[in-house]
Amino acid sequence: MTSDQIVHARAWLCDLPVERPRTDAIQAFLKQETLFVELETASGQTGLGYSYTIGTGGGAVLDLLRSTLLEAVIGLDIHRFEAIWYAAFNASRATTTGAITSLALAAIDTAVWDARGKIHGLPLWVLAGGARPEVPLYDTEGGWLHLTEAELVAQAEDSAARGLPGVKIKIGKPRGREDASRLAAVRTAVGPDMDIMVDANQSLTAAEAIRRAALFADLDLAWFEEPLPADDIAGHRRLSEACSIPIAVGESMYSVAQFKEYLHQQAAGILQVDVARVGGITPWLKVAHLADAYNVKVAPHFLMELHVSLACAIPNSLYVEHIPQLTAVTGDQMQVRDGMAVAPSSPGLGVDWDRAALEAYQVTR
Repeated sequence: MTSDQIVHARAWLCDLPVERPRTDAIQAFLKQETLFVELETASGQTGLGYSYTIGTGGGAVLDLLRSTLLEAVIGLDIHRFEAIWYAAFNASRATTTGAITSLALAAIDTAVWDARGKIHGLPLWVLAGGARPEVPLYDTEGGWLHLTEAELVAQAEDSAARGLPGVKIKIGKPRGREDASRLAAVRTAVGPDMDIMVDANQSLTAAEAIRRAALFADLDLAWFEEPLPADDIAGHRRLSEACSIPIAVGESMYSVAQFKEYLHQQAAGILQVDVARVGGITPWLKVAHLADAYNVKVAPHFLMELHVSLACAIPNSLYVEHIPQLTAVTGDQMQVRDGMAVAPSSPGLGVDWDRAALEAYQVTR
């Protein structure tokens, strides 16, 4: 046995309350079920990784980890992250590719990268590539669908006053003209220099998305996010060909191959790969590098505390999304400077976990 072999692995689940009401065209954010995996090597080095759901399915992920996946990585060298990822993946062939397995794989893989960063004394953004120490930040918290037009305007103006270069507004009102009116009010309030993104959360058909894109044509939108169900690649391509707004997809995709097909079909202009949903840092970087080969930008979905480091690791990142959700279980928060999210400098993932709080929020299973 070498000092870097994994000798212990455990998993648990925490339920974190939503920090503010969050609604979109198809769902509400009920709670953050947060899956944790802690790995320990023979030398005593530990790595703490995590993934999440927004309200359901966390117990199934935890059961898969405990019954199958953790056992598969015992005895492996913590530095051989590809071998560890594929050992866990191969142990779950009957349930891949899918959300439950990808979320479980991500909790293991992020723990591996956390331990590796600590062993090497390097922060994740450097360990994974080190392209730049900060990346632009846009705000989603002021754009939820239940907010009134006046509230959208007020919160967008507040984001601009704080120096953030972009805001995202949820769409999906029954009539497209209502969405267009809300967006136009925000554009008038913040002026031409602030990016406005829109997010339909997979709620539209291709025909309706093309129609609404035409209604938004004069608003100079930065991107049109998840307009259609994620498995409708042909519809996304039709939409991409029919409008000039960049089409953004990725938060509901669970494998590198899904992203590959979108790029190959020229069905998306921005990839929003989510480290938890794609199966961890190892596949996240593969998607990011593949996007770079296609000259496509990456703007990861959610998990800003982790994605800031990954976005800073790669040369083709565009934005990080501002949605705080770990305040209850962390100490120091992500640093923001002049509208830029700054990558943490501490070794590993750089998330300042409050262990007592994690214990308090742990679900007994």
